[in-house]
Formats: sequence, structure tokens, C-alpha cells
Amino acid sequence: MPTPSMEDYIEQIYMLIEAKGYARVSDIAEALHVHPSSVTKMVQKLDKDEYLNYEKYRGLILTPKGKKIGKRLVYRHELLEQFLELIGVNQENIYEDVEGIEHHLSWNSIDRIGDLVQFFEEDAERVKELEAIHQKAED
Repeated sequence: MPTPSMEDYIEQIYMLIEAKGYARVSDIAEALHVHPSSVTKMVQKLDKDEYLNYEKYRGLILTPKGKKIGKRLVYRHELLEQFLELIGVNQENIYEDVEGIEHHLSWNSIDRIGDLVQFFEEDAERVKELEAIHQKAED
């Protein structure tokens, strides 16, 4: 299993490739707010662990293993954002909160959160009831 840091890189590489068709070291460094040399070191490690194929000066591509994990990591991030929004977390806190918790939850917990989000989205009345609880708590 990749470390939390490796997950951040895989997730970002996956998103860049999905958006632009490629991911350059400079793009990854900019997105993650790190130095290009740090990206190069991590990319070499991810290559060694078979999450991607990297050729110096030629770029990189995710392996099937890297794509599968990248897709799952993006799903996790988006699901947690959706969950926090659903339960009424202030919009300005959501991104940082997700960044703080996403690596600390098991995939089982992520799947159960997905079930809960689906439960609320299947019936708009449930969402209204939850909002009423929020309102009551604030009053």
C-alpha cells in the first residue's frame, strides 16, 4: 500500500492526466506546492513500486495499478467533500478538512460514508430533516 505522501502524488498525477492528458514534474510540483526535485524523487519511488513508468526527460504514465489507485483516491477525496457538504460543514473548511482526514480513514469507513451519502441523496426529505437538525442546534 502506498504511504499518505505517495497517495497525494498518485492522486495529483491521476487528476493531471485526466485533465490535460499528461503530467509533468513541474505541474505536479506546482499542484502539491513542493520543489521539482522532491517530485523527481517521489516519481522515481513510484516507478520502482510500479505505480507509474517514468523516463527522465520523457515524462511519466500511470501503470494499470497506478490508474486504479489514482481513480480510487480521487473518488475518496470527492466523496469526503460531498459528505462534509451534506452534513453542513462550512464551504471554506471543507478542502482543508478533507486533506486532514482522508489518509486516516480505512477503505471500509470510506465505503460506509459512501452508503450514508447515497442514503441521504436518495430522498430529499432526509436532507431537509438533517438541515432542520442543524438549524435547531444553532438556535
